[in-house]
Amino acid sequence: MNFPKDLPKNLQPCVIGVGESVYTRRGGHTEKSEFELCLEAIRNAAADAGISPGKIDGYTSFGFERHEPVMVQAALAAPLLRYASMVWGAGGGGCVSSVMQAAMAVATGQCQYAVAYRSICQGQYERYGEFRARPVGGSYIAPFGLMSPGMMMALVYRRFMEESGTSADHLAEIALTVRANAQKNPRAVMYGKPLTREDYFAARMVADPFRLYDCCLETDGACAVIVTSAELAGRLNRKAVPILGAAQASGERWTSGPMGSHNMPIEDYATINSRQVAAAVYEQAGLGPADIDVAQIYDAFTGLIPMALEDYGFCKRGETVGFIESGALRAGGQLPINTSGGLLSEAYLHGLNLVIEGTRQMRGESVNQVADAKTCLVTSGGGGGHKSALILGR
Repeated sequence: MNFPKDLPKNLQPCVIGVGESVYTRRGGHTEKSEFELCLEAIRNAAADAGISPGKIDGYTSFGFERHEPVMVQAALAAPLLRYASMVWGAGGGGCVSSVMQAAMAVATGQCQYAVAYRSICQGQYERYGEFRARPVGGSYIAPFGLMSPGMMMALVYRRFMEESGTSADHLAEIALTVRANAQKNPRAVMYGKPLTREDYFAARMVADPFRLYDCCLETDGACAVIVTSAELAGRLNRKAVPILGAAQASGERWTSGPMGSHNMPIEDYATINSRQVAAAVYEQAGLGPADIDVAQIYDAFTGLIPMALEDYGFCKRGETVGFIESGALRAGGQLPINTSGGLLSEAYLHGLNLVIEGTRQMRGESVNQVADAKTCLVTSGGGGGHKSALILGR
């Protein structure tokens, strides 16, 4: 579906509300259940949109969400459930897909207000950063010693380093950049905890080349994004953020990629499998990499960002080193990234908090606001086969 080109303007899908619970370190929420946090985030998003939670009639989420729409609807006392969908598997790769599903539901008249939500309490359930049996894929790679996502992605990024010339210094630059962003964000788990270059290199190695601060946080919390049509958004006294394009895709033979078989084509191995989704989202929005003012790039590991810079067309192979070294990713740089602190320093909500920060950038409300930013790219997914992305505008 091509939102801006094919749809009447009154049906243009917009983000109208965002909300979140307090983000804590894993195990930090002891007085509220994961379900209570989920409802809190949705209610906060409804308040931000200027609607009652009962107005929500569409519900979307993605991989591993435990709280079904019928239960959420009942708890919110919402009278109607007109649309419900779940993006299969995909982990973080399905994040933006859930927002895309909400946008499609609104644009086609299936519902009026759709919420995409994600709740994770790693302190109440399993940890994502440790080995756990997976229904498909994990059994193929565990016998070879790949017991955690960090180990699985380390192989891919090690290959990228050999091909691109990046080093640990470039990973350090990324870790320090997003941590610096978090120092201005009171919502961030790492707020008030600055990171120095010495701290970075003194940290333990997790899976070469990834050190401790190359790996995302393990956190508890929930967040939500409400989407509606431009027509309905116009009746509310809120800043609506148009979704200029949204897409999901996967490349040939990727299946679950590093998280399953490592059987990707060798020419695509040292990538995050986002070339197809990048082409699709740029075409929908009628934009290109040069038109993007700020980006929220899925950063479960620092190494995902250099590969994303190439997959999304910001750098050609061989240019990534110079681009990072120029300070382009920092506040005030050519392409500021993860301005809330991202998954590395704000919270790990499987990526949906990146959509919230993208919305705030387009509203002019970010704690690290990019001056005159008119477009924001948000990407989802790192290691799996399924990837999604959207472009928000003003």
